[in-house]
Amino acid sequence: MPVLTSCSCERGYKDGVATPRIRPLAVAVSGAALLVALIASATGTSSRAAGPAASTYARAVDSAPGTTLRAGRLAGSAIDWRGGPITASTGETVNVLVSDALPIETSTPEGWAEFLVGLTHGPEISLLTTHVATLDEVQELCGSRALGCYARDQMVSLGETAPGGTTAEEVARHEYGHHIALHRSNVPWAAIDWGPKQWASAADVCARVTRKEAFPGDQGANYARNPGEAWAEVYRLMDERKAGILTANWPIITPGFYPADTALSAAERDVLQPWSAGKSTLFTRVFGKTTKKVWWIPLSTPLDGELSISATLPNRANHEVALVGPDRRRVIRRAQWISQRVKRMTGSVCGQRTLFVRVTQTGALGRVRVSVATP
Repeated sequence: MPVLTSCSCERGYKDGVATPRIRPLAVAVSGAALLVALIASATGTSSRAAGPAASTYARAVDSAPGTTLRAGRLAGSAIDWRGGPITASTGETVNVLVSDALPIETSTPEGWAEFLVGLTHGPEISLLTTHVATLDEVQELCGSRALGCYARDQMVSLGETAPGGTTAEEVARHEYGHHIALHRSNVPWAAIDWGPKQWASAADVCARVTRKEAFPGDQGANYARNPGEAWAEVYRLMDERKAGILTANWPIITPGFYPADTALSAAERDVLQPWSAGKSTLFTRVFGKTTKKVWWIPLSTPLDGELSISATLPNRANHEVALVGPDRRRVIRRAQWISQRVKRMTGSVCGQRTLFVRVTQTGALGRVRVSVATP
């Protein structure tokens, strides 16, 4: 039963391996390793029911994003590669290198190029260099028990079926999921650790983190609850379904992250229609002598992320401007004065899909403008 990990280690697919030296993924970029667990295959127990062994870790291509270790391993290895930039049938150019140790009859750069352009992808595919290697070579480059790894536009993937039955295509899909995450945004969080914004919101990642049910960037004890790894597996599952593969293996990530159809749709949008920036909306109301003193502004917040609210008030007005929860009772935050006429508040949407701005008129009457920036 295989398991996948990002950046450096995983606990579910793997057998005992060296403790990773990689820094937390939360910093910009991480490597991703797909590891294999021997325990489940040896015992015949379900991969979803069996928890990962405490000693199972693996190392990624580099020990820290931006260091020379990854480049050193690749450049310093004795592996001979064939291939290079290849123009696929779609007209896209992909950079694929295949180890000479793999049979040319079954593993060619051209064949892998066609596989990669057949994945659900965006323009990020042109930035990727893929190294396809034997199991021994993958473990030389990625770490003991690794089936593949990824870091900074470099992917090392298995070119043959692993002894435990994991296919080369499964490994490549998982690792490509990390490549997509690297080139997507989930401000104020790192998509490589949290997953891209639309899927992460559909999967309720922020609320899970708040409840200590998810651990972004954790390649150790909480690998199975690392949303960066969950995203890579969701991407694999989504792309397999589009290819007509309906086996739906889910062996390495907690069942709580198994995607509903809404999460799969969000994942596909993250690939093909990625989120890039939030939106701003302006609301205006004039408080007069007969106007109700409380103005409720409903906010639809389908995506998690940064929230900013500012209110411009009349001279000598002292209106209360508050962000209120979906029950219209709990005050989450109150805006504070930042100038003579403007109040402002900032925060984050974290699992709430409906919020309200409540403006309570106090003091002078007149026009109030409320500007709301949502993810």
